Amino acid sequence: MDFDKIIDRRKTHSMKWDSMARIYGVSPDDGLAMWVADMDFHPPQCVQDAVKAMHDHGVYGYYGEEGEYLDAIAWWMANRHGWQIDPSWVFSTHGLVNGTGLCVDAYTKPGDGVVLFTPVYHAFARVIASAGRQVVECPLTNRNGRYEMDFDAYDAQMTGNERMVILCSPHNPGGRVWTKAELAGVAAFAKRHQLILVSDEIHQDLTMPGHTHIPTAHIEGITDRLITMTATTKTFNIAGSHIGNVIIEDPDLRAQFGARMSALGMSPNSFGLVMATAAYTPDGAAWVDALRGYLDGNRQLLDAGLNAIPGVHSMALESTYLSWVDFSGTGMTPADIQKRVQSDAKIAGNHGSSFGLGGADFMRFNIGMPRAQIEEAVTRLTRAFSDLQ
Repeated sequence: MDFDKIIDRRKTHSMKWDSMARIYGVSPDDGLAMWVADMDFHPPQCVQDAVKAMHDHGVYGYYGEEGEYLDAIAWWMANRHGWQIDPSWVFSTHGLVNGTGLCVDAYTKPGDGVVLFTPVYHAFARVIASAGRQVVECPLTNRNGRYEMDFDAYDAQMTGNERMVILCSPHNPGGRVWTKAELAGVAAFAKRHQLILVSDEIHQDLTMPGHTHIPTAHIEGITDRLITMTATTKTFNIAGSHIGNVIIEDPDLRAQFGARMSALGMSPNSFGLVMATAAYTPDGAAWVDALRGYLDGNRQLLDAGLNAIPGVHSMALESTYLSWVDFSGTGMTPADIQKRVQSDAKIAGNHGSSFGLGGADFMRFNIGMPRAQIEEAVTRLTRAFSDLQ
């Protein structure tokens, strides 16, 4: 669990490092990659050992008999989140962006509206629009640096053309861990407007101290419209395995989803299944607990540095390893902010506008990296905005 180890990912086909020059104009030679949501840590040894065993065996054929894999998912949900699931409820997708696309395909038709609480993970809007559906943005309320929902406003926005709502829980990029009351509000909103509720819970394992993720499935009376998506990929830093779980308790919804997967010829990646099975174990759980503590230290370091810059405020992170930073108090335009971050600090961070309404004055920074690099990022950003001091 050496999270302080610097791992050089340049020229390894790392999107995070090898694509940042093209997208952000930040050279990997002297820049810091703080955009793509994967971490610069090795996954737990149990996952490494499972991949090595595959290599040592040397035959990479079709994966069969998924019982062990499905039982591992059920064990994890029960032991880490108090959620009892039946393995028969689980579908394996090629990650959760793929899972989102399958949900949109299975439960909506072209022209239908799909509701997002924005700003939110940018891939949702891309998938919805690419499928010929309408993105319906319901803006979150930024109340004293913390996102909240305004269901009265959302009710007034609905036209009757909406068929689905996608919830990001915990929230990316704001880092909120939604309360049970807030989740009940989302469930009631979905019922009032007859919406399928897709709950993306990919960051469920990465909560900060004092915060506990609540599965949306714990809200009573929502089963007949609920699709839950989870994954090992963010938790264990194995995003390249492209594996995700779509968990559906309702048999009718399950049949619809299964039919679309069958029609599209979907089948899982054996590497992803093996890695996920190895991760969802007591050894994997111990590694996650150590990781959460380390990320909390990174969070505190980055927040202290950024919040000391006049006009800059980092949202209090309750979950994820993605810091959401508000630059609106500086009075600068988004272009000016991005120039200072990219050209002066030589840091690649996500532009807030890509997350939808309410995101323009923000940037998102990935803190899933060795602490020395977080210290360097704070030094660079402090210098880039030194005239505000």
